[in-house]
Formats: sequence, structure tokens, C-alpha cells
Amino acid sequence: MSAKNSVNISFSVNGENFDDVTVPTRQHLADYLRSQGLTGTHLGCEQGACGACTIEMDGVAVRSCLVLASQANGSSITTVEGFDDEVMQKVKNNFLKHNAFQCGFCSPGMLMTTKEIISSKKKLSRDEIRSEISGNYCRCTGYQSIVDAIEETINEIN
Repeated sequence: MSAKNSVNISFSVNGENFDDVTVPTRQHLADYLRSQGLTGTHLGCEQGACGACTIEMDGVAVRSCLVLASQANGSSITTVEGFDDEVMQKVKNNFLKHNAFQCGFCSPGMLMTTKEIISSKKKLSRDEIRSEISGNYCRCTGYQSIVDAIEETINEIN
């Protein structure tokens, strides 16, 4: 008995419908998204530990390196390229202001996590912000500038 090597799925990414797309059964969602030009989804550890591949799937932040593309069937996905509303513009501006981007490798995951933090509508302390972003690795900033940017955005919005 041979295993089926591909499946057809349908989902949306950043508001664009992907209908009846054929994907290999073992392809990760991060790899599929990158193959479609959505290179803001970075691949770092490919084990779900670094957070660089964080996307939003059906309203929840997930590590796309741990999700098979076939599991996205019927889902609504948003990548960092799809977040361009007023709140995310404030987040990006504060990341720029506080020099939180540095090399940029962790930035998509940090931005996606920040979006989730802000969506909770909670006013967090600096320690709580650090805890919330602890699943995202950054080798450049020491996190200080990232926490500064997130804290300022929370204060602006709340």
C-alpha cells in the first residue's frame, strides 16, 4: 500500500484565496508560504523554538514550521505581510524609533507576537512583556529595545 504524496487544500492568506492547491503531504506551512513569495515568514530553528516563523492561523499565533500545509485546509492565515492596519503601523514605527529591528531576522515573529499581545488589550508591565516575547529569539538587541517599542505601543493604544 503506497501513501498519498500530496493533497488538495483551500485556505486564505492575507485575504487572498488559495483554492484547490496541491501540496505535498509532508510540506510545512512555512515552506509553502515562502514558496509563494511570503518571505516574511522566516525559518530559523525549524523546531518551533525561535519564533521566527510565527503567523496567525484562524486568529491564533502559531509556529508555521510545526504546522503541515495540509493542516491549513479551511483556515484563514495572516502573515507579517498581511498586517498593515493602523495599530501595526504604530508597532512598526515604535520598532523603528527604538531601533528594535537590528538585523531583522526575528522581526516578523516579534511583530506577530506583538500583535497578539496588543490584541489582548491588557496593559502589561515590562516583565510581563518580556515573558510574552520569551518564545522569540533575538540575537541582536538584548530585547531592551523590543520591550521599549512594545511598551510604548501599549501605552499609546490603551
